[in-house]
Amino acid sequence: MLATILAQAAAGITGSISQLGAALGAGIAAIAAGIGIGKIGGSAMEAIARQPEAAGDIRSSMIVIAALVEGVALFAVIVCILALFL
Repeated sequence: MLATILAQAAAGITGSISQLGAALGAGIAAIAAGIGIGKIGGSAMEAIARQPEAAGDIRSSMIVIAALVEGVALFAVIVCILALFL
């Protein structure tokens, strides 16, 4: 009887801890992506200020790199959501 109760309690705790881990993982991925894209944008603006004639090339490179960072962040959030429900 006691072993059954303890097994049920352990199963309940394990489920909530995995949900907490998935939520924290998704949050950290989103925050890290925001910081990364902010650094990319800041560095691009600094480069454009130093060399205005290369603004088009810098801007296009910035957009490509920001899209790659955002793609990785989206993949991380999807993995965390899958971990939450599976």
